[in-house]
Amino acid sequence: MTDYIVDAWAWIEYFDGSRAGNKIRDYIESGRNAIFISSVTFAEVISKFLRTGRDADVAIEGIRALSRIINADEELAASAGRLHAGNRNNIKNFGLADAFVLASARKTGCRILTGDPHFEGFKEAVMITR
Repeated sequence: MTDYIVDAWAWIEYFDGSRAGNKIRDYIESGRNAIFISSVTFAEVISKFLRTGRDADVAIEGIRALSRIINADEELAASAGRLHAGNRNNIKNFGLADAFVLASARKTGCRILTGDPHFEGFKEAVMITR
């Protein structure tokens, strides 16, 4: 069994049912893996659904059924802040939400399931292509 934290890019592809989303589905729905999401990513996915005119309840219910939420506490927030500052100069548009995913992965020992180019080069990342 492998533990994965799924980032917003991957969840959106999953819900879109894209070719990349089908690859991601294999990780999420296999029953062989433990699936997690950062609380910040949860908010990010809900926002994306609402901004694109989609039913956010679909994302909320699906994510709740398929994963466990990692809540941001003070320790995780401090770690994410450090990672954000440390990577922002080298990775264009490396977002605070990305930093929370990376901090969560490092805290829990999870791999990051993503296709977001911001995570290229991070040992924790499992890069999915479109």
